[in-house]
Amino acid sequence: MRSALIAAAVAALSLTLLSSSPVMSQTPPPVSNAAPWDQDFLPPAPAWDGASRSLLRDTADPWVTAFEADSEHDFSPDYADTRAWFDRLDAASELIRIEAFGVSPEGRPIYAVIASKDGAAFDPAKPVLLAQAGIHPGEIDGKDAGMMLLRDIAIYGKDGLLDRVNLILVPILSVDGHERAGAYSRPNQRGPRIQGWRHTATNQNLNRDYMKLDQVEMQAVRGLILKYRPDLYVDIHVTDGLDYQYDVTYGFNGENGVWSRSPATARWLDDTFKPAMNAALEGQGHIPGELVFGIDDANPRAGLSDGGLGERFSNGWGSAAHVPTILIENHSLKPHEQRVLGTYVFLEAAMRLLAEQGGDLRRAVAEDSALRPEQIPANFESDPEPAYTRAFKGIRYDTYRSQASGRDEIRWLGEPDPELWQVPFYASRPTLMLDRPQAYWVPGHRPDLIERLRLHGVTMETLDAPRTVTVDMLRLVDPVVSARTNEGHVPISVKTVEAERRDWAFPPGSVRVSTDQPLGDVAVLLLEPQSSEGFFAWGMIPEVLNRVEYMEAYAIAPLADRMLAADPALKAEFETKLAAEPDFAADGDARLQWFYERTPYYDDRYRLYPIARET
Repeated sequence: MRSALIAAAVAALSLTLLSSSPVMSQTPPPVSNAAPWDQDFLPPAPAWDGASRSLLRDTADPWVTAFEADSEHDFSPDYADTRAWFDRLDAASELIRIEAFGVSPEGRPIYAVIASKDGAAFDPAKPVLLAQAGIHPGEIDGKDAGMMLLRDIAIYGKDGLLDRVNLILVPILSVDGHERAGAYSRPNQRGPRIQGWRHTATNQNLNRDYMKLDQVEMQAVRGLILKYRPDLYVDIHVTDGLDYQYDVTYGFNGENGVWSRSPATARWLDDTFKPAMNAALEGQGHIPGELVFGIDDANPRAGLSDGGLGERFSNGWGSAAHVPTILIENHSLKPHEQRVLGTYVFLEAAMRLLAEQGGDLRRAVAEDSALRPEQIPANFESDPEPAYTRAFKGIRYDTYRSQASGRDEIRWLGEPDPELWQVPFYASRPTLMLDRPQAYWVPGHRPDLIERLRLHGVTMETLDAPRTVTVDMLRLVDPVVSARTNEGHVPISVKTVEAERRDWAFPPGSVRVSTDQPLGDVAVLLLEPQSSEGFFAWGMIPEVLNRVEYMEAYAIAPLADRMLAADPALKAEFETKLAAEPDFAADGDARLQWFYERTPYYDDRYRLYPIARET
């Protein structure tokens, strides 16, 4: 009976799918005869026969990958088989070496596969491309594409790619999530048929950890970036959301002139990188597109957004850290084969472009790294007004009435819409501009925060003796503790701070963090309490909200009466407040608290942020 109920529920679920066209269908979609949990509930994929299929090796080839050997090209190997294949490639070619750079919470080595003609020490004149796959292990296209590309470099004549560029591939970043594999990880994604899990063994989303650096995986990859200083960092994902014609979408902060902390880099990516990548992909039968997200799942033509420019994501962090970072989001409803081959084309084209134009990119990065803006944009949100109208290659759709949801649902039809959509595009905007101080002072009793700054590569001066410094301490006005957790933290927000000039004693082990450095923007975003990406916002400094002393009514009431009698100005202020705020006037405890806060007995450090500004 239970199986029958489940089958009926799945059949009903298959009726609720996304679809696209303003026509109302009179009949629900047909119920599949497939097994209950087969992905026949996904919309059909448009036919595709791109020229990049010529990159596939025959199953008889001794270097065929597991992806290529699968008859449907819908399989990706597990961690052990992937590593064994790379070990064999390493043994067969002097161009390939494997470097472990971390260990996962469950004890698996996290490794990179490095392709170079330079040996262990890179030629500093050569640009470096770092391609990262499997930060979300179900979205594993980059691993299979990287295996093919590295094989062709090492074995099949593409070693010329390494004459002027070095390649580092992280085939699987979230190795524990990769091994929590099964057929039911990503129901809205077409293949591979066995997929890893989105989160880590500690139930964390690594693609929210670029700033706070909680997780060992992200700490490890940050160390790898600091070691090799890649000229281009490519973070490879697969989308959620809308259906559309594009199969490889990608983006970066600052695209099309939208907000960027690395404007020269963004111009190079717009003017040089994007045209080259699009031409390479189109030449191989792919449809590249800019990374966008629908603003209304129920109305595909309502508009598109950039998805936000937060620094917790790779492309947002890259803009702040002046590391050119591309976020690839292959389209989830395209077959795994199509996505993998598109990723191969993208990575090879990126290597060729870096060989030709890498010097220009380096000059752009140097220009951005020298910037010291007086104000830093922060806390991005979608602009309520569209920036412009853009052309979009959509998929036809209609709607139907779902018995399960009780409403009209979208049903994608798998057919390219011959009409080029014209839809509004909503960019992101900062809701806060942070002033740039000369430096911050972090007290030595917070070595955890200091260590996170070190992991970022932020330069600091560490005190070996006590030092008293004139600084601005920040009083937090009405901070709000979230009612929900996020990534293992309880977030805290504060909109207003009040600076108090103090002579403050910092003990040994405290650090001075100058903002006059390439990572100065990152330091500001981490250390300002109003920054939504900072340590305080992630709930890492909750002790500042604790009060440790109180004054009983029997003590404060007579003291307050004496204060009123002795201070006419205080009395006038109090009476004004009583007249203006009836709730306050009616609350005896609040009235006494008002007086307590104006006595020297009140906790001077209550809501006083422990990290100081040097202005």
